[in-house]
Amino acid sequence: MAPVSKSFFSGYDTVQLARKLIGMRLVHETDDGIVGGRIVETEAYLRDDPACHASRGKTKRNSSMFLEAGRAYVYLIYGMYCCFNVVSCEEGVGEAVLIRALEPETGIPLMKMRRGTEDEVNLASGPGKICEALGIDRSVDGHALWERPLYIEESDYNEDLDIACSTRIGVGQGKEAKLRFFLRSNGHVSRRTVNE
Repeated sequence: MAPVSKSFFSGYDTVQLARKLIGMRLVHETDDGIVGGRIVETEAYLRDDPACHASRGKTKRNSSMFLEAGRAYVYLIYGMYCCFNVVSCEEGVGEAVLIRALEPETGIPLMKMRRGTEDEVNLASGPGKICEALGIDRSVDGHALWERPLYIEESDYNEDLDIACSTRIGVGQGKEAKLRFFLRSNGHVSRRTVNE
């Protein structure tokens, strides 16, 4: 499989992209090997959304959110974990889709080594786990996700996807918005909720 084209990312609004990315693959070609998996959970963050980093304007931390659609926005939480997002609007706007969980498919032994666990179900079942398993850090912030070494690619997963929707996880403000999407029956999602 090959990376999606640049035009793919401009074909959807942020909520549509958050749904469209479900079932696609996130791949990182690293010096240690190729790692990747199928995206099974996402969250949309919109410009007027109080939970969105861009809602208060552009800063040094969130500047990549204001790049063109299809760029990576990688930020640090708790001073130690990275979170990976796909920028989802035209340049200057500030919206993104957080990738919350992957079903590991490629380079699983390397992912296990990086995460220090043999538990494949929870290998990439959260945004910090994804970045650790795939070797994603701030050095790829702003990277074009239609180009190697870090990219989105079409998946050969052809089943009809049963995509569920719920409120987002771990947000204080804007927590009532149903902007989280995930494969309902997939065991690799980060968390089950009562409001699916």
